[in-house]
Amino acid sequence: MSHFEDNPGVLYIVATPIGNLQDISARALQVLAGVDRIAAEDTRQSKKLLHHYGIATPLQAVHEHNERHVAAALLARLAAGEDIALVSDAGTPLISDPGFYLVRAARQAGVRVVPVPGPSALVTALSVAGLPTDRFLFEGFLPAKPAGRRQRLAEVAGYSCTLVFYESSHRIVDSLADMAAVLGADREATVARELTKTFETVLGGTLSGLLAQLQADSNQRRGEFVVLVHGAPARAATAIDAASEQVLAVLMDELPLKQAASLAAKITGVSKNALYERGVQLKDG
Repeated sequence: MSHFEDNPGVLYIVATPIGNLQDISARALQVLAGVDRIAAEDTRQSKKLLHHYGIATPLQAVHEHNERHVAAALLARLAAGEDIALVSDAGTPLISDPGFYLVRAARQAGVRVVPVPGPSALVTALSVAGLPTDRFLFEGFLPAKPAGRRQRLAEVAGYSCTLVFYESSHRIVDSLADMAAVLGADREATVARELTKTFETVLGGTLSGLLAQLQADSNQRRGEFVVLVHGAPARAATAIDAASEQVLAVLMDELPLKQAASLAAKITGVSKNALYERGVQLKDG
């Protein structure tokens, strides 16, 4: 039995605005005002939010460079019954931000970890991009070095789902250039910049077209970016394996060849034309 169960504190994971301070929830404000301590990625940044809402809860820095070191002390506070809120500079903690080690350690120790949901640049960008959202791959920040960046892009180039990346102002042009080169200059994409902030822009077009827009306008190269890229077009398989042929044969026993080939294509992912041709061969003996 965990030693936290006698008088356990709670670790709250609190989403904060990504730009517009009014986007914070009433529940988030209540939690931030009510906990004993706020673990913040950047205390200077979090002070602005707390000051705006008149919250005086003590702050403690928890960032990528000290998270492992301070986690033990925070767990000890939770063991003593303190409630702690974890916040990042903006948005939902742990999404390309620190906090994973602390949350994992807290759960392993038996601490109750409670989400307080809210803004996320990832979801915000997806909601306005006009690209498919039923399936997406979130890559976060690509490698900073060109070779590593292009290699990672090559690894995801064939994915059919929408690709989502975070990028900084000083690498956005280079990243778009690499995306156009590796994923295809005509691949549909959206660049969402400074979401919910004063100079928010959401640009759509091809990767090459978006690259040209940003190269021509220095203002569009400022701020924080989410880049969303349409998935690769589906490629129908033409090779017919034994399992696909068996599906086709069973359907041919019950349906005309054209219908059997069409339905078998939907089931197996093999090209309808290839299945039809194989069906003709099977009929001919």
